[in-house]
Amino acid sequence: MSQSPLHGIRILDFGRYIAAPYCASLLGALGAEVIRIEPPEGNDDRYVMPVSPEAGAMFLQVNRNKRSLPIDLRHPRATEVTHRLVRNSDVVIANMVPRTLAKVGLDYEALRKLKDDIILTNITAYGAGGPERDSIGFDGTGQAMSGAIHLSGWEDQPFRAAVSYVDYGTALASAFATLAAIHEHGKTGRGQEVQTSLLSTALTMMNPILIEEASGERSRSPIGNRSPIAGPSDIFATTDGWIIVQVIGQQMFERWTQIVGAPHLLGDQRFSDDIGRGEHGAVLSAFMKDWCKARSSADCLSTLRSARIPCSPVLSPGEALAEQQNRENGFLAWEPAAGLSQPLPFVTPFRLAGALPSGTTAPALGQGARAVLRGAGFSAREIDALRDAGVISLAATEEPTARERSLAG
Repeated sequence: MSQSPLHGIRILDFGRYIAAPYCASLLGALGAEVIRIEPPEGNDDRYVMPVSPEAGAMFLQVNRNKRSLPIDLRHPRATEVTHRLVRNSDVVIANMVPRTLAKVGLDYEALRKLKDDIILTNITAYGAGGPERDSIGFDGTGQAMSGAIHLSGWEDQPFRAAVSYVDYGTALASAFATLAAIHEHGKTGRGQEVQTSLLSTALTMMNPILIEEASGERSRSPIGNRSPIAGPSDIFATTDGWIIVQVIGQQMFERWTQIVGAPHLLGDQRFSDDIGRGEHGAVLSAFMKDWCKARSSADCLSTLRSARIPCSPVLSPGEALAEQQNRENGFLAWEPAAGLSQPLPFVTPFRLAGALPSGTTAPALGQGARAVLRGAGFSAREIDALRDAGVISLAATEEPTARERSLAG
């Protein structure tokens, strides 16, 4: 690509943890200049899942492609800094409840007074209305409030998904909607507020089941790893591990019956269509379980794949890193990280023109702060004064040399 799609777009990222920061990181991967705003001591999300004294694994992933500007938003002079930054930016991203957003002066009406064409992308836990509008929440609350946890695990013990799919799904939806707002601004010159939430993302992913429930056709109950809409679709033990098998559609089911030596199932009315096979999936899983238990994972996968039946090994995180399919596609980009001698794997979920977008490592606290402030019109002398007053902090590498100080204006 001759020029990144979002080159020239400046974004202020007030986000924390996953959804808002990862939304901003994705826009940064497309070429936007992203400035992460955080407290002078660094936000707590820097140290989640620690892998070095400087940062945690989550922070390193979702804060790539950014600079760091630590600001004490409680300081009386912080407003002066944030207002100038907003006037010099195109997009503000935050994940705060409406009450807090207004308290710190980042609600849309306040931002419009500073820059009438600003775009605000605000991500909340529960949405902008309703009794929980000012409650905080995380990925798990979205899973719980959407009905998803109810359907996971077993009736006597529901399970939350181990990965934060609601957070990451919200980040993707937010980036998508922000891109639309940037595109609209390019055509009309108008800004707007983009609203997303963890709960709306979780409800989106549950939507087919909610439609089914509302129609009165059926109410789903937890059934472990089985699929409710087809079968056999489950996780099975082999002699040396576990595999997942997902059979859907009549032709695939017919091929499967030949593999497990059960062609008589084709004449059983319980299994005449996908919905029946899902509702009676325990019977089909029993056949598959019996077939797998005396075979290795490699043997099972080879046989099933030769019959064009979707299946894969159930990998541990370590095995996923070594998996040939992941490596040969270049999904894992091994790059250096601050404070660590060994490279770490970073994943970008898209390519443009067949290539991964260029990216930079997550910033150290205050890395790039001086350049950001100079770009917003602050002189070197003003920056030093803000630092000395405790309004901002700078990384050690951001401190000026003696000569730069003598030339500061």
